Amino acid sequence: MKKSRKAKKGFRLPHTLVLIFILVILMYALTWIIPSGEFNRIEKTVEGKIRTVTEPGTFRYIAKERVNPESLLIAPIEGFKEGVLIIAFLFVIGGAFAVIQKTGTIDMAIKKMALAFSNHPKYQKFIIPVLMVVFSLAGSIFGMSEETIPFILVFIPLALSLGYDSIVGVSIPFLGAAAGFAAAFFNPFTVGIAQGLAELPLYSGLPYRFFVWIISTAVVISMVMIYAKKVKANPKLSPVYDIDQERLHQSSQDHIDISKWNWRNRAVLEVFAGGIIILIAGILFQNWYIKSIAAVFLGMGIFSGLVSRMPTSDMARHFVQGAKDMMNVAFIISCARAILIIAEEGKILDTLLFYATQFIAFFPKIIAAQMMFMTQSVINFFIHSGTAQAALTMPIMAPLSDLVGITRQTTVLAFQLCEFVIPILPTSAVTMGVLGIAKIPWEKWAKWFLPMMLVLIILSFLLLIPPVLSNWGPF
Repeated sequence: MKKSRKAKKGFRLPHTLVLIFILVILMYALTWIIPSGEFNRIEKTVEGKIRTVTEPGTFRYIAKERVNPESLLIAPIEGFKEGVLIIAFLFVIGGAFAVIQKTGTIDMAIKKMALAFSNHPKYQKFIIPVLMVVFSLAGSIFGMSEETIPFILVFIPLALSLGYDSIVGVSIPFLGAAAGFAAAFFNPFTVGIAQGLAELPLYSGLPYRFFVWIISTAVVISMVMIYAKKVKANPKLSPVYDIDQERLHQSSQDHIDISKWNWRNRAVLEVFAGGIIILIAGILFQNWYIKSIAAVFLGMGIFSGLVSRMPTSDMARHFVQGAKDMMNVAFIISCARAILIIAEEGKILDTLLFYATQFIAFFPKIIAAQMMFMTQSVINFFIHSGTAQAALTMPIMAPLSDLVGITRQTTVLAFQLCEFVIPILPTSAVTMGVLGIAKIPWEKWAKWFLPMMLVLIILSFLLLIPPVLSNWGPF
């Protein structure tokens, strides 16, 4: 009996851009089902800045806001305007790193580092935990998030050179910072804003928050290390095995010869290291954000090309090619923003928040705290800025916590921990920026990260129990 010429193909998810647009369509459908409503907005000074926040007890249904069908096509275009900074940031990062990589310095430095670790294998096991703790501290102390994107281009080749895969390379900076951001003990963009809106002493409750940070960071590091050990023993277990084989093939074709390391490579490495130092100092002491960070990387790309004696026309060509590689993620980000634009046009976000608070009020205290966490996680699908989400939800959640017998400190913690779901959200500009620059399809990453996310959700449920039982107060 002859075998069929057409082999059966397994189910494959469509392109990420298709998935995102399907979500835009679903959101449009929800605007016809969910009633329109809104809270009043007031201005309030929080952490020295005037912010527009929701006013509790003012929710009202309003006349149904019908979203026109043409918004399905207009909203993605509007999404470019809404996400212009992060998109421009990605173009600059992609272009600048393309120039730096063409000098050969980063690849040679990573090869030298890998060789050093091969000579001292006992130290290799410390790379993942030490680096992830550093990124977790950055996420916890100054809210490192978008800033992890450039590091992906360094850590993927490092992970591959050590026998791991691209997912490990992404996890070190991205999940390290994400763990610190979600379990922050000092993050001004989540803890600071949320406590200010909940009328709590700034950065109060530090001992338990620090405990939460230690536990959460340890869990994330442990799961990454277990996976790294498994994939090193059998690379074919990696969901990005084929992608990494192409990377390694390309790397072998580049014929990296570390014996050719010279003063130009040292100069480029000094420019790169100097740029990172300037970047960290600017974030810590000058509150730099995307525009300033992108400017630093643009400068790094230009000076790296100049000190390596690269012709300026070649620099421009490599920069354009690197920026062009970011087009896919730029369209994904614009479509992801369209989901929020459609929801806002239909005036359903406030309604969803109102429904959730009414639902939470029926549960016992421990379950209510956990339901607050789940509600914040759902809101996270639409609003990825910790500050913006705090401004929307905390003025409503804080008084609700008083009614159900939960301390406001616990409510702030529930708000923080919802950030654990960000790394899987296709609507998150940071997540899609990371995956775009790593050239890892979202569906492969999501399949890999989902078990870890479920563990982190269960961990969040458990971490919310002691504050409820102890009636965790302001201090």
